[in-house]
Amino acid sequence: MSHHKIRLVAEWEHQECILMALPFSGSDWDYILTEVLECYHSIISALTAADVKVLLLCRCRKEAEELLSDVRLENLVIVECEYNDTWTRDYGPIAVERMERKRSLDFGFNGWGLKFAADKDNLVNLQLRDKYIIEPDCYRNERDFILEGGSIETDGRGTLLTTTRCLCSPNRNGGKSKDELAEILRERLGVEHILWLDYGALAGDDTDSHIDTLARMAPEDTILYTGCRDIDDEHFEELLKMRAQLMLFRTMSGEPYNLVELPMPDAVFDEDGHRLPATYANYLVTERVIFMPGYGQPAKDVLACQTVRIAYPGHEVVQVNCIPLLKQHGSLHCATMQLHEGWVNGTLFLKS
Repeated sequence: MSHHKIRLVAEWEHQECILMALPFSGSDWDYILTEVLECYHSIISALTAADVKVLLLCRCRKEAEELLSDVRLENLVIVECEYNDTWTRDYGPIAVERMERKRSLDFGFNGWGLKFAADKDNLVNLQLRDKYIIEPDCYRNERDFILEGGSIETDGRGTLLTTTRCLCSPNRNGGKSKDELAEILRERLGVEHILWLDYGALAGDDTDSHIDTLARMAPEDTILYTGCRDIDDEHFEELLKMRAQLMLFRTMSGEPYNLVELPMPDAVFDEDGHRLPATYANYLVTERVIFMPGYGQPAKDVLACQTVRIAYPGHEVVQVNCIPLLKQHGSLHCATMQLHEGWVNGTLFLKS
């Protein structure tokens, strides 16, 4: 593989832990703080019960310990840290391998194109390095380039799936062209094959079409994607165009992808009548378990779980109610970021 043998690591590969950040008083979550903390409790309980380790950032250790006193504490490490918001997917470190050694890449984060304050979020990875949570010799400063974890998907074999709307947005990297961006992505992530999705946007999404709301790469040249079968839904035409483009995509060896359509949740609205970006594509893959967001819609929630099993037949699927996360325009994948084995301090989860 070219580009100094750099390889962008797939989400389903061996992980050390999942990085999360607890909502706190004084943040955008204030108006539903109790409700969203219950949601975080549910997610962390589900992860730790499945023997997935969680590295939890918080503003107040005592409050975090009280909230999570009943979870499996051997699978939980709590770290006090400064941050603006809870979407660790987008400011957490991105894993690559170079010459079989793990590297933790710290890209710049500017609040999804200068929409929200991100000054503290943008320093989280540096704090994790300085606290020796991320091994300092694995840390790499890539902060001159804005890149959010939710905006990229990989198969771990040199292919990158992303959206034109997000990466080419002028408020991220000065409106660089696709060719310029492709060269940077190749150089820094080692990817050789870039699939640019030009269609797909969910009402209420303020990320400029993050790929993890629309289409997800899976093993065996499979892509799971958000479909829409309701001709009266505002998403119908856009998602139809997205599906048509996915059908045209080819693997590095020239084969079409195996496409698996996820259902579109029934519309969810906030108290002002604005539609929220509910999507089943926003799931988290760990080595043995997939954590799927649920939206209180029994038939579709179950169908989404059954559908993702097509691509991951060996995985268990655990569903967690994520309606509270929708109210700040995110879901389960946005709230989590996998930290891979080899660049997290190996003594973190060792209890004396």
